[in-house]
Amino acid sequence: MGIRMIEFLPMSRLLKELYVTQFGEEDCAPGHYWGPAVRDHYLLHYVLDGKGVFETGGRRYELTKGQGFLIVPGTIAFYQADRLNPWSYCWIGFNGSLAGSLLHQAGLSMKSPILDFPEDRAVRDCIREMTESRRFGPAREYRLAGLLHMLLSEFIAAHPPVEIVRRDAWSEAYVEKVKDFIQLNYAQKITVEDIAAFAGLSRSYLCSLFRKSEGTSVQGYLVQYRMRKACELMGNPEFSIGDIARSVGYGDPLLFSKMFRKVMGVSPRQYRERMTTG
Repeated sequence: MGIRMIEFLPMSRLLKELYVTQFGEEDCAPGHYWGPAVRDHYLLHYVLDGKGVFETGGRRYELTKGQGFLIVPGTIAFYQADRLNPWSYCWIGFNGSLAGSLLHQAGLSMKSPILDFPEDRAVRDCIREMTESRRFGPAREYRLAGLLHMLLSEFIAAHPPVEIVRRDAWSEAYVEKVKDFIQLNYAQKITVEDIAAFAGLSRSYLCSLFRKSEGTSVQGYLVQYRMRKACELMGNPEFSIGDIARSVGYGDPLLFSKMFRKVMGVSPRQYRERMTTG
C-alpha cells in the first residue's frame, strides 16, 4: 500500500487558461485520510478500485470504483479510504481561468462535486501519458494541458447538457457564443444560417433572441463588427480598399464600399482621407 507515483509541477508562467499543477496515483492504506483542509487549486480524484468517503460543503458522499470527487480551491474538504476495502485512486491537480467553466460543463462544481464516469480507461491513459510526457522537454506543460483538455472533454461528453434555470443567463450564453463566433470568423464568408447552425438554434429563434438582448439583428451586428475592423485597417496606407474588403469578409469591393457608406456615412476612400488629414 502507498503512493505508486506522484509528480508536482511548477506554476505555469505561459499558460493562464488551464494548466496542470500535479498528478499521481495511490493504493491507500485502510483508513488513510486527508483533511479537513483547504486546497489552493482544483484537485480531481478518480477511484480506480475499492471505496471511501468524501466530505465537503456539509455533505458526505460514499464513493466507489468509477466515481470521482472534486475539491474546489478555498473550500474545506475531507476524504478517507474505507477500512475494509480501501480505495486506489489517481488524481490531477490543475488551475486556470477556464478550469471552473470546463468543470461546470462536465457537471462538476462546489455544489455538485461528484463525478460518475465508468470509463476508467480514459483516466488511466491520461495519467500514463502525463507520466510519459517528460520526453517533450520544454514543451511538456503544453502537452500536459492538452491531455487535461482531452480528459475534461471526455467528462463533458459523458455528461448531459447543464440545465440553466435562469432564462436570462441561458439567453446570454447563446448571445456570447454568437459574438465569439463572429469575432473568430468575421473575415470568412459566413451567413446568419452558419451562425445559427454553430449555436444549435433555428435562424428565426436566434435572431429573435439576439435582437432582444442586443437591440440589433445578428446580421446587423456582423456588419457593424466588420466595419469596425475595416476602420482599424484603414490606418495602414499599405492596404488597398480591396485588401481591406477581403480581410473583413467581402470578396466584392463594391459591396464592401456600399455597406461601409451605409454604416459609416462616408465611402471608404473618404474615411481614409479624413484619417490622414484630420
